[in-house]
Amino acid sequence: MPIPGNMLSAATESMDPTFTGWRVRLNCTLLAGTGGRNGPKSLSVKSSGAGEVQAETVTMYSVAAGQTYQVFADSSSATEVERIGLEWLTSLGSPVGSILWSLPTATASSSWHRVGVAGVAPAGASRVRIVLSSTAAGAGVSHYWENVYLGLPIRTTGNLLSFATETPEIDTSAWTAGANTTVSRQVPMMSWSVDWYWAGAHVLALTATGAGTVSATTVENPVVTPGVEYLAFAYLAPPTTGSACWIELRFFDGTGTQVSATRGTLAPAGTGFHRQRVSASAPANAATCRLTVGMDSATAAQVLRVEQAVIQVAPPVQAGSVLPYADASFEHGIAGWTKSSGVATIARSTPWGAAALEGSYSLAVSSSTATASTVRSAKFPLPAGAGGQGFRLQFGTNVAAGGWTVTRGIRWYDAANTDLGLTATAAGAVPTPGWWLLSADHTAPAAATQAAVELTLTATTTSSVINVDRVALWQALPLTTVVDVPASASVTVTLRELAVGYLIRVYRVTPDGSRTLVRGPSGLLDGTVSVTSDLMVIEDAEAPLLVPVYYRVELADPASSAVMTRTSAQVTVAHTDINVAWLKDPGNPQRNTVVMVKTPPDWQRPAEQGVYRVAGRRNAVVHSDVLGGLEGDLVIWTRDDDERASLHSLLDSGRVLLWQAAPGMGVDDMYVSVGPPTEARVGNPAMEPWREWTLPLTEVDMPATVGIGGSSGRTWQDVLTEFSTWEKLLDVYDTWEDVFLDRRRE
Repeated sequence: MPIPGNMLSAATESMDPTFTGWRVRLNCTLLAGTGGRNGPKSLSVKSSGAGEVQAETVTMYSVAAGQTYQVFADSSSATEVERIGLEWLTSLGSPVGSILWSLPTATASSSWHRVGVAGVAPAGASRVRIVLSSTAAGAGVSHYWENVYLGLPIRTTGNLLSFATETPEIDTSAWTAGANTTVSRQVPMMSWSVDWYWAGAHVLALTATGAGTVSATTVENPVVTPGVEYLAFAYLAPPTTGSACWIELRFFDGTGTQVSATRGTLAPAGTGFHRQRVSASAPANAATCRLTVGMDSATAAQVLRVEQAVIQVAPPVQAGSVLPYADASFEHGIAGWTKSSGVATIARSTPWGAAALEGSYSLAVSSSTATASTVRSAKFPLPAGAGGQGFRLQFGTNVAAGGWTVTRGIRWYDAANTDLGLTATAAGAVPTPGWWLLSADHTAPAAATQAAVELTLTATTTSSVINVDRVALWQALPLTTVVDVPASASVTVTLRELAVGYLIRVYRVTPDGSRTLVRGPSGLLDGTVSVTSDLMVIEDAEAPLLVPVYYRVELADPASSAVMTRTSAQVTVAHTDINVAWLKDPGNPQRNTVVMVKTPPDWQRPAEQGVYRVAGRRNAVVHSDVLGGLEGDLVIWTRDDDERASLHSLLDSGRVLLWQAAPGMGVDDMYVSVGPPTEARVGNPAMEPWREWTLPLTEVDMPATVGIGGSSGRTWQDVLTEFSTWEKLLDVYDTWEDVFLDRRRE
């Protein structure tokens, strides 16, 4: 699959079907290699003799001076280390300064591993070329490359920290070393997944200068909101499995004084990279935060390696869940969970990754005897008006030893913390083997404003162990809701409690039974799109006007192909004025505009025909293809300058549009290509705002691969993280739409 945002063509990125995007630069020949991961092919750079070997892209790619660019690739060689570089060039191809090289990888490896670098295009640079480099001991040595990316830095969406802090691809200036520590960069050989683009080249290296604690802290201190829970995580690679490595989320008040710190200590399963998480709510007096990584009881010269440092608003493990991330996922401890009765002990599971459904750890409950024990979470506020409402409890279980039964309960409290009692299910056996999601529905008492999850776990044998993870409690809302949005002539479809990882297909169904696939961010939701969240909101701007429709949702298990289905209620898109019609851009619904129709098209259907007149014969011989789609001129009015500007914005892209008129006007919804439009004044006065437009329309097929434009998950926080002033924002984007789509000026 092509890397999102890549400036390289798919062939230059993956070497499939061939490597024509690359050429010899120094001491080599280029061949088609095999064994690629991003497609079957790779680029084989074969040395012509001993010494440095270099290959480069044929194309010089456009860049903007002052903008940061990132390059990375996957490489393989059993005998050579490698590096990758960016050669900055003028518009005529002359070098601007020296090549920006990555550090060489620490070791050679025949396994595919990541190499990359990032930097700011210098003044005078308007083009860039990628250079691949290795040093051969002699002739005939092959070095393999593929999965190459060049473009804007790829950073974690929602990260409060900048790209320079998230990963040290540029340098280490975004981090400050603590006592007994030096901070540097390294490029260890790491075999990351082919589609994991957020880590894997340079990593931050904390080296102990002597015995004791090693630490480094982010220079940036992003703003936080008191009461909001934040999640911090980073990949940690400890020097030994016995190392006490950790990350810490620290909050500071307006004067820069630290007011709290929450630590997540890694329980490593090895010396490779492990993602360690920690979460905490910002205290009432918190204004900013920082991330610190470190290692206790280090010996001199020991190295802790760090990659992909992130601070973000903590996501709920289930949409609407009242449990904070710390109490739901157990990533840095057992949070507010306690044992209220029984002999069992509770603790965070160990080691990292051994038992987890969400994140890398779970709650481990161990019982030495075949008896019952009750574990309970802290109590958490419920949504306003929760009294008398239905709530759903869900949690994952994995029986690690022995056998268990479980009672799934909720203990309710009022605003004065008075215990309103427990609602619970009957005890049931915990299924085995592997992880199972268990759920139960409960109704909150009328006065309930708080709740705690309470599980009674009964071991059926001695020395039993059970792991609990991904605990969620949320108000049980309809699985599917549909709402008409008249202002945009669209339908908002909300899908809840989706199975993450399943493939989703969504149809819009009209009264005659016709099904039409609904559009999502990457194209039609046709069963090839994987569910990434239990909550999905679809803005269907292509629903017909004044026609009742409903939605059919199919969820397919990618392993077994089993399909779950659900259907929505009916909904109708309102349309109050039959004299106006909608022109919509399927991929950019923010451009959709309403126009007044003056004259509908007089349709023609073109025909490709060959007419042959035979001598001595009255009738001609005609060979004709099928009749073409409808063609005609639509004449419309815009009534003010805002409508005129909106129509220009809609037409600028030249993309396929959807024309929708009210039913009964003799025109079906139609996808059209618009030819050269004519804009004329209505009347003679110079100040007249009305305009008459003639739009030549050609009927075309529905665009299947066009996705709804936007940067998934992008928020104002992402903009704030990257741009410190409005002036810097204006230097990069031409319009607010470009800001929304993260479409930067070249």
